[in-house]
Amino acid sequence: MVRWMCNVKVKDRVRSKELRERLGIDLDTTAKQVVMVWACVAKKEDTDWVKKCMEYEVVGSRSRGKPKRMWREVVQKDCQARTLNGGCYGT
Repeated sequence: MVRWMCNVKVKDRVRSKELRERLGIDLDTTAKQVVMVWACVAKKEDTDWVKKCMEYEVVGSRSRGKPKRMWREVVQKDCQARTLNGGCYGT
């Protein structure tokens, strides 16, 4: 899509990173926005499987080093960074 917007073909050998810079697209910010929108939609969903997925706790010990974060924790951190007070997902 980015190549199409810039009217650049693959054979022109222009890097995707350069094209995103031309358009002012930041993948990090865009990905966080998509996750937050999905979190709001998922919270409003009434099905059990969505709630189970969001609240799933992994049983067992974690390996050494930095522990992996759960999806809920990532969304909460992004909401706090945007000063949304927990956003749609809540704290």
